[in-house]
Amino acid sequence: MFSIETARVIVRAAQDEGRRKGFNPLAVIVLDEGGHTVAFEREDGASPGRYAVAHGKAYGAVMMGMAGTALTGLAEARPFFSAALTGVFDGHFAPVPGGVLIRNEDGLVIGAVGVSGDTSENDADAALAGIAAAGLTGER
Repeated sequence: MFSIETARVIVRAAQDEGRRKGFNPLAVIVLDEGGHTVAFEREDGASPGRYAVAHGKAYGAVMMGMAGTALTGLAEARPFFSAALTGVFDGHFAPVPGGVLIRNEDGLVIGAVGVSGDTSENDADAALAGIAAAGLTGER
């Protein structure tokens, strides 16, 4: 478990990383271990649809206990199962990098970060920077 203050650190640090590296404007969401939104912010210039993409990345990761990169492999290996998950999760499932698990010091999943706005790999990099800034461990 983590506080809203920690979630805000993650959001701000992810956005700072994006600006530092010249990424497109980012939308960043932090979910708790139950998939509930703790914090979200969309930078000026990020399109409105970025919320849904960021949420889908984080929600899929936390609900499956698999980071976005692993979910991409799952989608490639088992496309029918991946499509079924999209239905099971009411469309809130984006199996691509940028959905990063948050793990505590014992390795347990305590939430996920979803970032959308640039390439999936850059989104994941920004998420990892945000998680690290909060003193937590991320899994891409």
